[in-house]
Amino acid sequence: MIKIIKAEEIPESFYRPRVIEGSSGENVHEKVLTYIERVKKDGDKALHKIDEELVSLGFQQSKPESYLIPQETLKEAADKLKKENAALYEAVSHSYKLAFTFAKKQRECFTDFEVELEDGLITGQKTIPVETAGLYVPAGRFPLFSSLVMCAAPAKAAGCAQTVLCTPSQPAPDGSKKPYANESIMASAYICGIDKVFALGGAQAIAAMAYGTQSVPRCNVIAGPGNKYVAEAKRTVFGDVGIDMVAGPTEAFIIADDTAKADWVAADMLAQAEHDPDAQAILVTFNRDFADKVSGEIEKQLSRLPTEKTARTSIERNGLIVLADSLEQAASVANNKAPEHLELALDDGEKRDKLMKLTHNYGTLFVGHAAAEVLGDYAAGLNHILPTSGAAKYTGGLSVRHFLKTVTTLRTEEEDDGSYKKGVIHSIETAAILGDTEGLAGHAAAARIRKV
Repeated sequence: MIKIIKAEEIPESFYRPRVIEGSSGENVHEKVLTYIERVKKDGDKALHKIDEELVSLGFQQSKPESYLIPQETLKEAADKLKKENAALYEAVSHSYKLAFTFAKKQRECFTDFEVELEDGLITGQKTIPVETAGLYVPAGRFPLFSSLVMCAAPAKAAGCAQTVLCTPSQPAPDGSKKPYANESIMASAYICGIDKVFALGGAQAIAAMAYGTQSVPRCNVIAGPGNKYVAEAKRTVFGDVGIDMVAGPTEAFIIADDTAKADWVAADMLAQAEHDPDAQAILVTFNRDFADKVSGEIEKQLSRLPTEKTARTSIERNGLIVLADSLEQAASVANNKAPEHLELALDDGEKRDKLMKLTHNYGTLFVGHAAAEVLGDYAAGLNHILPTSGAAKYTGGLSVRHFLKTVTTLRTEEEDDGSYKKGVIHSIETAAILGDTEGLAGHAAAARIRKV
């Protein structure tokens, strides 16, 4: 049964970052660091050795002879999906189209410009894509081919020259040792136009993309979800390569009044809870009767949910219904929590508008009863790879900006007689003074030598 408490009873621990490290006594960082160092040192040889170890321990089902999945294999998977499940093929295609269209619009916000700050002193900005985007998609209990769509769309919209995908290997249907992966992921990779797909998972895949091996290209940015080993690997390689973010357990936060449908609210909370036992579903409402209705609906829907075991653990361990006295108090709880997803389920447009102004810490905001978080997951153009564990206080979700870099330029102009224009001379004089004052004589000299 989900807990129901008053806003003033919320414990301080509720607002702390929720980063799950692993089981008791397990040092995830040490294990990950070992894999990274081995891959840096021995490349593909280390990858094959790690495969052998994981297969022998029962953690992995296959050890392919090579890792690059041929484009023909990806096309075969896509053709098979189109033939056997046309609805799913269309759904993936539609999802990618929406995500790519939204990412292209984001790309338009990053404009190039030049501006003459003073006479002859011209500065500018250019936004250019990174060359190689590395994407990771897990294939465990839930093969997240939708996350491939979310990674691929902004990378493609940014204009990256090459997109590389790593996803865990699976045994080939013909029993061979050729590289093979989850068929839905391979089909989605083909639909999204991924350039190179590798049957390679885990922390070792992140290391391969970060540093390059004989077969896996070195990437400039790595994006995508994964388990605690993948998350720790991304954290560890950051600096040598860019990453999207290090994600903790997923979160849904709903602010609803009694104009909302209790069964809809319960369904949205369970949709989040079924992800993982550590997932967190939260409702803030203003009426105890409505809170009780939602609690009852959660129990009713849990009983018929195929993922009941996971969802129930999440609800009982981490779920919460909070009773607030006002919109201001509800917004304060939301801002302090900074949830991954924030839903505003109220009929009153003035109340919704007020909450939109009061709330500012979230990954994505969903406004109105029909704007379910699940639409953002799959089919609204928005990216579902979002900040968790309070990170929404300082960053947003995965977007085209993660695959872009903003560079700046300086250009100077001369008069017709070859002398520098006034703005250039002024800049030289200022630089010389500041260099002298900081004790950097070489800086000052490099400026003054140009004052002719």
